[in-house]
Amino acid sequence: MLAVVRIILLGCFVVICGVLGLLTCLIRPFHPNNTPYFAHWYGRMHKILGVKLDIRVPEGLYEGAPYVYIANHQNTYDIFTLSRAMPPRTVSIGKKSLKWIPFFGQLYWLAGNILIDRNNIGRARGTIEQAAEAIKERKISVLLFPEGTRSYGRGLLPFKTGAFRTALQANVDIVPICVSNLHGRIKLNRWNNGTVIVEMLKPVKINDYSAESVRALSAHCHQLMQTKISDLDHELAEGKALDDK
Repeated sequence: MLAVVRIILLGCFVVICGVLGLLTCLIRPFHPNNTPYFAHWYGRMHKILGVKLDIRVPEGLYEGAPYVYIANHQNTYDIFTLSRAMPPRTVSIGKKSLKWIPFFGQLYWLAGNILIDRNNIGRARGTIEQAAEAIKERKISVLLFPEGTRSYGRGLLPFKTGAFRTALQANVDIVPICVSNLHGRIKLNRWNNGTVIVEMLKPVKINDYSAESVRALSAHCHQLMQTKISDLDHELAEGKALDDK
């Protein structure tokens, strides 16, 4: 019964957020804070799921933006956890064809997210160039998932290099965002689904890296995130995480 109630509430919340989001986008289209604003709305649904969030951000982090943010991508519940920590002036990247999906596509486009045209240029190179150009021209940050897919309990998967090439080309530092394990942690029929920690690390400086050493940069960030995620899971196992504020 609890699961049914939650599904109904989530569905209603998504529809309401979508309508309000579209109205907001029509009033201030392409505003750099549209996406974080909507993400925080969706992130509030963690309470419906019985999840407490502990979001940790280094002091003064946003003052050094723009960045390329990278996060571990676990499952669909990322929408209700990671989105609550979406940094200001940050957007995501999607295919240009998304713009033509009824309702969602228009909302995604008007929110100011980067739409990549992959038909006229090489896929990987074109994505990097267009994202880097948007970062420099619009003074925005981007959030990317370097694993390239959801992990579904397989741990932190190997990274692709696109996010790191984007940071190098845009000449911005990288901020890892680490989310504690979600796999098997959220059950719709369980009232209390515990705490999820979302922690941003200090920026990884790109000064010592180049296009030739991009894999070393990727490996360094992977190690940082793997270690931190393990620490967060251990902290939760010991019951030390803070309650949602």
